[in-house]
Amino acid sequence: MRLVTLLLFGFVALGGESDWKVLFDGKTTSGWRGYHEKAFPAFGWVVQDGWIKHQSREELDNRRPGDIMTVDEFGDFELELEYRIGRACNSGIKYLVTEGNVKAIGFEYQVLDDPNWGAKLKRTQATGALYDLVPAGQTILNPPGEINRVRIVVRGDRIEHWLNGAKVIEIDRSSEAFRSAVAVSKFKEIAGFGQTRRGHILLQDHGGEAWFRNIRIREF
Repeated sequence: MRLVTLLLFGFVALGGESDWKVLFDGKTTSGWRGYHEKAFPAFGWVVQDGWIKHQSREELDNRRPGDIMTVDEFGDFELELEYRIGRACNSGIKYLVTEGNVKAIGFEYQVLDDPNWGAKLKRTQATGALYDLVPAGQTILNPPGEINRVRIVVRGDRIEHWLNGAKVIEIDRSSEAFRSAVAVSKFKEIAGFGQTRRGHILLQDHGGEAWFRNIRIREF
């Protein structure tokens, strides 16, 4: 059963289950806090049926609870989680997050209801993309309401994004290709962007209903 599960993610991992650290226990917000906050947001994020949920615009009455992130920081790692979103949702999974530069707090694995955004959607803004930098390759994306599975790997300068068992991005952030991508992105004026070696994992408050569960990580 373990081998089958791992193959569904497109890889066979080395090591045992003890290598993994569970980031969300499905019952509490332990290990999480608001971005630039000491505590977890008082509204907007709730634990429901084993998911950590960002509430809909209707439930929030246009209020913004803010992003949430892990209390702990991580270096080279493999991150896995499952998510599902509501129609028109725009969210993201950020990693190597720091609280210094508020204009670029880390890399972002884009989470979006792609079809709803239509022709105005740039490839670097679609689900699985390294936001505004590297477009995802061919993706198998399940629609709003259905579960999608994410895997993010950071090993030195190599970064991989996986979606539903398929690798959709592999980039070397020391490469000329990466530097060129930064140079034409919204991050081009930020010195040293993309070179952070350690940081938090963050779930984004960017509008719309989003659920996350089975969040776990292991460091290399």
